[in-house]
Parts: sequence; C-alpha cells; structure tokens
Amino acid sequence: MRNRIMRAARLLLCAAAAHIPVSATAAGFDIGKASSNFELVALSDAELSGRSLNAIHMGNVELTSGRIVAADPLAQPDRPALARTVAPGEYPVTLYQAFGRIAAASMRFAEGKPDHWELGVLPGQDVATLKDGEIFGYPVDAGLGCYMDADTLELIGEREAQAQAQKPDADVNYYDDVLAADLDANKGHYALHRPVAGKKGNVAVFWSGWGDGFYPVFWGLDRDGRALVLLTDFNVVENADGRKEPKLQ
Repeated sequence: MRNRIMRAARLLLCAAAAHIPVSATAAGFDIGKASSNFELVALSDAELSGRSLNAIHMGNVELTSGRIVAADPLAQPDRPALARTVAPGEYPVTLYQAFGRIAAASMRFAEGKPDHWELGVLPGQDVATLKDGEIFGYPVDAGLGCYMDADTLELIGEREAQAQAQKPDADVNYYDDVLAADLDANKGHYALHRPVAGKKGNVAVFWSGWGDGFYPVFWGLDRDGRALVLLTDFNVVENADGRKEPKLQ
C-alpha cells in the first residue's frame, strides 16, 4: 500500500508538470504540433526500414468491451478507458522501433490512411481547455506503456491475487513475479501478456521510448470520423524518420 501511495504522488507531480504551458502567448490546441509522427501508420514495413525504423507486429489485443486503456499498466492499474470506444474484437498492434527503443505503438481497427487526427482523451477531459504547449496523455513511472480492454484490468487484479496466494508471506511485485517472464522473451522490449490463462483478455505491453515521462495517444480517423488506428508517440523520432536522432529538448 505504501508503494502505491508513493507511486501515486509521483504520478500527480508528473501530470502537473505536463500541464505547464511551454508558451502562454496563445491559447488553443494544435494537433499538428502535438506529433510529427502520424505518417508512421501509413508506411509499409519496407518504407519504414528505409527510414531506419523496424516494425514489430506483436499480434492481436482482445477488446472484449471496446473500451481501451492506454497507460503504464504497473503505475496506473486503475486508469480509466479512453472516451472514444470501438467495436469489441481482436485488433493488431504494431511497434515502431528506432535507436534500439520503442518509438511508437499503434493499434489498427480498419484499413486505410487517416484523413485527420484527434487527441485521445479520458471522459471529462476537454481539448478546448488546453493552452499552447499543453497536452493530455498518460504518465509513465515503470518504463512501460500498454493497450488493453478496460475489462482486462480485473484479470490483472485476479492474477495478482493468485501470485499473492503463492507467496502469502511476501509482497508481490507484478513486474517481477508475473510480467518479467513474458518481457524477457523479447529482451524486455515488449510482450503480449495474458493475465489469466484460459480467460479472454490480453495486454500489449511495450517499453515506453526513453522510459518514464508523459506520453499522448492519438486517434487516426477517416473522413466520416470512424476510428482507423490508435497511436502512442514516445517522442523518440521526428517526422516518422529514424535515420537521425532528434536533439533532446
């Protein structure tokens, strides 16, 4: 419990820092300034390779309700789902790797190049309230990001209880006691994790770029406003190009 309280305090500090405007001279959110990497989802594997980017096709995430949680699964085990939903189903996740790190992660719902993009928000968040330089996103405190269905959160809790039952006299750490074995199979970079064997609902877990920080997610929409893809940008590359490492701000 003490560890969770300390972690929550760090997350509040992180979220507050992300909401401090870089510039207060202009109001309004500009999606074009939020990310320069939207083109990633429209490039073929060969085109990505030509830009020194490696595509990792993880497999499908099972969305049992269509309510998507994008978060650090260890730091925020109870984060709300995004306000926009999709039809329940199984959807492929692709990671984009550059400089030995996960630069971005996408989940694809339908084929096609997005006509426009919008910032992913939680219920109650309003993009119109953002000032220049501000953005909504999720804080990372364990070096990981993920995509999963909101229902899968209960399965993580169930798996944690199982692990605790096996070690009744010790504190259970979900990373060390459960998740690490899956991640180790892919050098710690990613895993398609199933919390409870035999139950539908899995988690695409991946390394969050340079580690801890605050990261936005974006919906790529078609002309009619239908969701085609969800993208998390970890700020490792610029302009969907891994041939030149961006300068740290």
